[in-house]
Amino acid sequence: MNMSFETLLKQDEWKIVDQSSLGPHFDARQSFAMDDTLCAAVGNGTSPATARTWVHHKTIVLGIQDTKLPYLQDGISYLKEKGYRVIVRNSGGLAVVLDEGVLNISLIFPETEKGIDINRGYDTMWDLIKRMLAGYGAEIEAREITGSYCPGSYDLSIGGKKFAGISQRRLRGGIAVQIYLCADGSGAERAELIRRFYELAKKEEPTKLVYPEIVPKTMASLSELLDDEINVQTLMLSFLQTLKELSGRMYAASLSVDEQVLFEKNLLRMYDRNEKVFGTFQ
Repeated sequence: MNMSFETLLKQDEWKIVDQSSLGPHFDARQSFAMDDTLCAAVGNGTSPATARTWVHHKTIVLGIQDTKLPYLQDGISYLKEKGYRVIVRNSGGLAVVLDEGVLNISLIFPETEKGIDINRGYDTMWDLIKRMLAGYGAEIEAREITGSYCPGSYDLSIGGKKFAGISQRRLRGGIAVQIYLCADGSGAERAELIRRFYELAKKEEPTKLVYPEIVPKTMASLSELLDDEINVQTLMLSFLQTLKELSGRMYAASLSVDEQVLFEKNLLRMYDRNEKVFGTFQ
């Protein structure tokens, strides 16, 4: 019998790893190493289902596909001139903007005996966000928003404007479902940054891979869409309240000694990957 989406959110225990207020020195490479570490811990049963919240300041995260752009260095130089750090993640997808107005949530589950299919992971995150924002009475759609950055079939939107994107990573028996939520600030300004990056990094050159034609007006933040004072802190509160209503015990925890060792290894891999891509202009 298939469990409902709700059941994935309803856990006997949720471990909470809150990294939403570490400030501008918190490097996004650490985040991707952290999710891989938590995936392994949840996958091997040494940790219960885990929810991690995280915020990075003025960071552009590229996907592996972006590193194949013919004039990548020109695009990166532009982003750096605008004051952004640039990293490449260890998974698919395309460029996204992370800043202090964007809350990221990772839900990390064990692969069950029959497995959690990819759509079920996406639907679980969509369900969580609908519950978090239920008080606003807005319809939240999950479909690809053409013209947005990092478009996908589970873009979350209100009135046709995207405010969030969901991705998944499966590793060592664990599944990390990750979302970025644009809480406040200008969605169009973030999109314009990525539009210009692609313009400079691709120019008019034909490429084997397809890159999005970004239309900034297709993107907005929740504060813009709901005409309310929504920020990372209000979303964090809503997130914790929603999870508490659905689950048994919730507790905050840091990494165990074994997890810390694995995290250091994963972080070195992330540094190596970025060094290979960016070399001297990182």
